[in-house]
Amino acid sequence: MNTTIIAFFNNKGGVGKTSLVYHLAWMYSDLGFRVVAADLDPQANLTSAFIDADRLEELWPDGNHPKTVFGCVQPLIRAIGDIADPHLEYVESQLSLRGGKLALLVGDLSLSGFEDQLSEVWPKCMDGDERAFRVISAFWRMMQKTAIIHKADVILMDLGPNLGAINRAALIAADYVVVPLSPDLFSLQGLRNLGPTLRRWRENWKDRLTRNPADDLELPKGRMQPIGYVVLQHSVRLDRPVKAYNRWIDRIPTVYREAVLNQPGENNISVGDDFHCLALIKNYQSLMPMAQEARKPMFHLKPADGAIGAHTSAVKNVYQDFEALASKITERTEVKIL
Repeated sequence: MNTTIIAFFNNKGGVGKTSLVYHLAWMYSDLGFRVVAADLDPQANLTSAFIDADRLEELWPDGNHPKTVFGCVQPLIRAIGDIADPHLEYVESQLSLRGGKLALLVGDLSLSGFEDQLSEVWPKCMDGDERAFRVISAFWRMMQKTAIIHKADVILMDLGPNLGAINRAALIAADYVVVPLSPDLFSLQGLRNLGPTLRRWRENWKDRLTRNPADDLELPKGRMQPIGYVVLQHSVRLDRPVKAYNRWIDRIPTVYREAVLNQPGENNISVGDDFHCLALIKNYQSLMPMAQEARKPMFHLKPADGAIGAHTSAVKNVYQDFEALASKITERTEVKIL
């Protein structure tokens, strides 16, 4: 049985996607799940959130970076073999309530060099080219290997904000897709681009699956099932009045239905009442710098980290927000503790 992969994706950047994956990975670990956080964004921001600079220097030495996602696909890029065995970087937490384990599939800025090859082999799958299928399915097979090593219950995948060949191969690997949003014009436009693209990639992959020439090559199903969106609120600034904020957030339910689900929009439904809204994450601006300095999620902050006074109740609120979000995602997927 393959481990469930959940992608967090919006082709509009700056919506807090990486922070969302980071905090959910910790939350699932706190709740007792064995988690793999897979950094497939060539910017590798998720990796830098988990790992300090000294360790990153060890993982990104000059050369092939064998302990990263890029190192894992190097044999395919060089046409000397299939994917290499993946390295898992373990993240230790003394605060895990039920003994969950968290591991990172390390990202790499060099991964962008895989883009051209992924683009080149995509049409060759239609010709039944076995190597093309191995290249396109590399991310999925790599993540499933990590799941076996880690005995993972779930894989959370962070992606870059674009509709290129890397993200196409990564999303084909996903069972479910969560869309992080911010209440602005750019996020809504991102939804309008994302929905039709997901449907096209899903259908294109379905056509290709029938042409797999290798009986021993297991491939992803390419489900890419959207299970909802998360609105990450920003603080209201002078250049973004409340009316403008409300204008954009009120449009999200209709645009999500029409663009992502290809269903008729439902008028007069608010984000708070929308079934497809997984969470409305408040702005915790004062906690984020503190958490980054302490190299831990916001809901693990302690008085020793500076979380005193009003921050103490804010930390509890963050925990409750992410616990509720993790539970809702679990309800809508096949994720369960094995």
